[in-house]
Amino acid sequence: MSRLFRALALAWLLAVPGTSSAQQEFSALARIDPAQSRAQEMRGGGVEITLALSQGVPWRVFTLSDPDRLVLDFREVDWRGADPALFERPGALGAVRFGAFRPGWSRMVADLARPLAVDKAGLALDRQTGAARLTLRLAPVDEAAFDAAAGAPRDPRWDLPEPASVPPGRSVQDGARPLVVVLDPGHGGIDPGAQVGEVNEADLMLRLARDVREALLRAGGFEVVMTREADVFVSLDRRVAIAHQAEADLFISLHADSLAAGFARGATVYTLSDSASDEASAALAERHNRADLLAGLDLTGTDDVVADVLMDLARLDTAPRSDKLAAALVSGIENAVGRVNSRPLRSAGFSVLKAADIPSVLVEAGFLSTPQDLKNLTDPAWRAGMAAGLRDGIQAWALSDAAEAPLRRR
Repeated sequence: MSRLFRALALAWLLAVPGTSSAQQEFSALARIDPAQSRAQEMRGGGVEITLALSQGVPWRVFTLSDPDRLVLDFREVDWRGADPALFERPGALGAVRFGAFRPGWSRMVADLARPLAVDKAGLALDRQTGAARLTLRLAPVDEAAFDAAAGAPRDPRWDLPEPASVPPGRSVQDGARPLVVVLDPGHGGIDPGAQVGEVNEADLMLRLARDVREALLRAGGFEVVMTREADVFVSLDRRVAIAHQAEADLFISLHADSLAAGFARGATVYTLSDSASDEASAALAERHNRADLLAGLDLTGTDDVVADVLMDLARLDTAPRSDKLAAALVSGIENAVGRVNSRPLRSAGFSVLKAADIPSVLVEAGFLSTPQDLKNLTDPAWRAGMAAGLRDGIQAWALSDAAEAPLRRR
């Protein structure tokens, strides 16, 4: 920072008439020389103040009213040996005080017995010794003129910025407000997802998401946000960003996979994990995450070390809540449609589940490669049942999560 202050000091010295342009090396604390510092009255009722310093420092001067005062700010000055009586002049300068203003900065304040405005101000440097002499000339003015000129100037080199306007954080979900649910119909646009004949995953999941939204809104107590409302491509990181913008209480991504080999049937609910629960889950996550490459995006390696640590800390609270959400959804789906996958709870590294502060799950509603699942997913009545099961699971989780809210870390 010393280089910055040297530059500021030189700029101010050049800007003030009568000052030297010699660059001063500010290598130590500036000290006041009491023997060479004083205040004296001048003809016409003015006052001249002289401050002798061991070296040049950045400085500024201004006046304040109510009561009338003269203020001098400096880069830190050692005031030892300075006597206020050197500057107090009856009828002109009243009580004088000096000391630390804030860390690294000093201030001198002189009460004014009558309105006096700064007429001239300059800091001159001795080219040989580096010593500095600050001279201020104060001239009498009427009270109205003094008040009009009074006030500390706003200067980012000296003043702290205005406090940022920070909106209050969203309250912890304790059941007192509607639950904000973000529904994420998987794929879309240039990424249709799994396809069987004329049927594609993106279209089916948009229909299912609309059914779930309808079920939640009819139940009451929910606000529902969709990551897409039409057959459009939405990147994985954009889907997560939408959840953050909505200040979501939970995030549910809806999918329907297709197997090139083997057989699987029924709904599966996934949570985020660095290590997949099985090889099939790992392969599924890889296929889903690869979707962003269609739009030239790649989420890998975007987090720095600090961000990773902070997200891991956030997930200490969020991961158990996501696990409970997944279990509640499985129970709700099974009660509503009669069956789920033989291993309905799984985990894998889905990028779309990486909102560290939002409980998030991915629901594979079924397998388009399985005839019965394909029939179910294309049946509006079955989808309504699935939507009801998801609604019931969300409601059950919300009640439990609200009850545990006072126990969670703030």
